[in-house]
Amino acid sequence: MLMESMLTTNQAARRLGVKPATVYAYVSRGLLTSKKVNRQSMFDVAEVEALAQRTGARGAVAAVTDRIRTRISLLEGDRLYYRGRSVPQLASTRRFEDVAHWLWTEIDTVGLQFPEGQEIWMALPESATLTDRVRVAVALASAGDPLRFDLDRAVSTAKSLIADVVESLPLLGKPEGTDIADRLWARLSPLPPVPEVLNAALILLADHDMAISTMAARVAASARAHPYAVVSAGLGAMEGQKHGTATTLAHRFLAQAESDPMGAVAEHLRSGQPIPGFGHRVYSSRDPRADHLLALLRGHGDLVADKIIATQPQTFPNVDLALAQLGLTFKMPPDAGEAIFAIARIVGWVAHAMEEYQEPGLRFRTLGVYTGDRP
Repeated sequence: MLMESMLTTNQAARRLGVKPATVYAYVSRGLLTSKKVNRQSMFDVAEVEALAQRTGARGAVAAVTDRIRTRISLLEGDRLYYRGRSVPQLASTRRFEDVAHWLWTEIDTVGLQFPEGQEIWMALPESATLTDRVRVAVALASAGDPLRFDLDRAVSTAKSLIADVVESLPLLGKPEGTDIADRLWARLSPLPPVPEVLNAALILLADHDMAISTMAARVAASARAHPYAVVSAGLGAMEGQKHGTATTLAHRFLAQAESDPMGAVAEHLRSGQPIPGFGHRVYSSRDPRADHLLALLRGHGDLVADKIIATQPQTFPNVDLALAQLGLTFKMPPDAGEAIFAIARIVGWVAHAMEEYQEPGLRFRTLGVYTGDRP
């Protein structure tokens, strides 16, 4: 048996989420096989992994993430709450700025205004996406803030950062208001503004418990990274194919399906590809964010998404499909959903960073399970 495919007793215990003595108990019960290598008990990786799967062991990584306690978001019973308040209800009754400030401070406001924001000039190639511009704007805003390491300024930093990021996107028309939704609409859609729909989308996407991008943000905050770096960490994870880019794929599919919904579905099924914008790891039967946003969009005409949903009775639409429909309805660029997602989620990342700043630093340091050649 090759050494790189073997674990020490302590490594096996960490993977199984038990004490080393329990590992030897597994050996005595015939659940694991121990081999002596250089007078040390060693265990086959595949055998340990198979036992972990059978026992539902959560292992070392889960032991680290289980230490995260948060007062920000609650996902329960296919419902989403911010600090105990229904998110769809907030999206119906509140402004994005007020919800953001409340998530950061637990202080209610009405009519809170973010700063005007400054346009950050950037020389980017024509192929640059809106989220490319968001990432570069965050980096440049950070470089221009000499007080960025003052973590006590996180709230004011976040307000200015969101305003700067929005201001740095290409302008399509003149904003008809001063709210973030008004300013962002003028940069995403050439149509007359319907800012209440965009305001709702921003609120619905502001946070979502321990999504992978939020985990990345909290790990950065654990190292006492400043808010700009925390947001950059979140944006890096969001750029992954399994996370933030899903809404762009859904937009492309809806655009293809606009003229022939059944044909587009059939083509996807024929190629063995899943229909974009359906199902969710966390929700079991409905995504409350998608339900709310699609309901708002139905007031502005027939939806291509509804025709696709009718062909998928075994699953449910998620917020990626709803964002894609938002972009399609109001003639936004294909990647507008990603930009909306990124700007909204800055709120959640900073809220989680502020929580993490109150915890012991570097608390997510874990040990790898080494499976390479041994000295």
